[in-house]
Amino acid sequence: MNMECTFFVSVKLSSSKGSKMLTVLQFFVTFYLLGAIFAQHTPHFKPGHRVIVELFEWTFQDIAKECVFLGQQGFGGVQVAPVQEHAIIKGRPWWERYQPVSYKIFTRSGGEKEFQEMVKACNESGIRIYVDVILNHMAAPSSFNTTDIVEGIGGSVANPNLKEYPGVPFTSADFHKDCDIEEGFYKTDAHGIRNCKMVSLPDLDHYKTNVKQHQVAFLNRLVEFGVAGFRIDKAKHMWPIDCRDIYAQVNDLNTDFDFPENARPFFYQEVVDMGSEAISKIEYAGYGVVTEFVASYILANVLKGGAPLTDLKLWGDKMGLLQSKDALVFVDNHDTQRGTGAGGETILNYKNRKLYTMANAFLLSHPYGHKRIMSSFAFTNSDQGPPTNKDDTIRSPFCEDSVEDDCKDDDNNQKDEYGHKQEQHCRNESGWVCEHRWPSIVNMVKMVNIVKDEPITNFGSIAPNHIYFCRGGKAFIALNNDPVEKFNKTINTCLQEGVYCDVISGGLRSGVGDRKCTGLEIIVANDKTARIIIPEDDEYGVIVIHTESKLQ
Repeated sequence: MNMECTFFVSVKLSSSKGSKMLTVLQFFVTFYLLGAIFAQHTPHFKPGHRVIVELFEWTFQDIAKECVFLGQQGFGGVQVAPVQEHAIIKGRPWWERYQPVSYKIFTRSGGEKEFQEMVKACNESGIRIYVDVILNHMAAPSSFNTTDIVEGIGGSVANPNLKEYPGVPFTSADFHKDCDIEEGFYKTDAHGIRNCKMVSLPDLDHYKTNVKQHQVAFLNRLVEFGVAGFRIDKAKHMWPIDCRDIYAQVNDLNTDFDFPENARPFFYQEVVDMGSEAISKIEYAGYGVVTEFVASYILANVLKGGAPLTDLKLWGDKMGLLQSKDALVFVDNHDTQRGTGAGGETILNYKNRKLYTMANAFLLSHPYGHKRIMSSFAFTNSDQGPPTNKDDTIRSPFCEDSVEDDCKDDDNNQKDEYGHKQEQHCRNESGWVCEHRWPSIVNMVKMVNIVKDEPITNFGSIAPNHIYFCRGGKAFIALNNDPVEKFNKTINTCLQEGVYCDVISGGLRSGVGDRKCTGLEIIVANDKTARIIIPEDDEYGVIVIHTESKLQ
């Protein structure tokens, strides 16, 4: 693939005598090049697995353990926090992970050995790994230090004021000239956004061969270890042509991890484009998937009452969003859930459980986009880092494994339906939220695998904030976002006659001699209709049934 990219660029168009031959040659080279680009839109899920979960700030060892659960429940992959060595910042805020000092694999989550073991274990459980990588910049000068030296967690040191990062190594010659991104640039100055510093972070110059070589070597090392792809942090602040050139030089995926021959890494790029900006998300869509932040805002705004639910009938590219194949969609991420990212305080997070459940249910039940869900730690301020033990190591979400006394309770030995101790996994004492383990979200991930690519049919409404639709003949979804009016109507569910378990309020529990609904039961008549009732004060605001939630 890399030879094809290089060859395409080197073809000269000046020959007239051989113009016909050249045109044919260009056609085939272009065909192969486009094939490589389109392949970078493929997440390479294993059969029966879809949906990425961002296990933000989990340790590599805990991710490896959690991949057993994720594989059993049909998740497709895990996005891990940046793995490159980062600066140690006073107070240990979460964003120190986005202040790289080298490309060593050494972070708060663990070192290179733990990372390799995690990737291997997750692949064996059917879970792909996508690494959040920072290519735009290096660590900023620290306002907490009395010297210019910044220390990395793996022992590297750097002098951001002099733009010296010997752990790579980078020198001042590898960076753009000093300038700061001003607020007005985002509306008018694409050059300034891509060539100047964002919040004092030294901005790398990807025109320099040295920069690309170090970054490609880093990405290739991760590919060798078995990762399936990358989230490109701050891609908006890099020139699209540089993104293209870097991606093209990354090796094909490692077939030792059950990837097919010639499989290209999956790239999804962080590009904040809320409309009317100097930089457009469309500029990056040709080289990989792009984060669709407008989708998060629209969904949150509707559920918070800023627009009727019926507006969601146009969800997707009809709303001006990216084409489905080009879009990564999510309710929130580690930036936006803190109210400081794209969409501001409108964005939903785990703190409003009902609306958050509705948002994820709609996002996952709709066929639009590549889907990623968030798994958080609890926070009370926007800088707060992950839960830690007394020795400042990251606390395990598995409370039974914690060294902390306040996270232990030997009397709580109940196990949930997944075989984990229900009261000890992600308890309040652990500091982790683990939205991906909420039964409603786990069950919706299973539904995504059941409906696959079935189209939306029978989309309807009985009021501006009462909507419903089918996914072919495999699933039915209804939402009520009206604070005063009950959803109460007999509707065609597109499903065969029988009793179905609502997977939001519970689902179907199947066992020897014990098959029952753990939540709401929906009776579908022989004409495929059912009486759907969602009270205005319902705990969830949404009902979902599908072919595999049928009781009888």
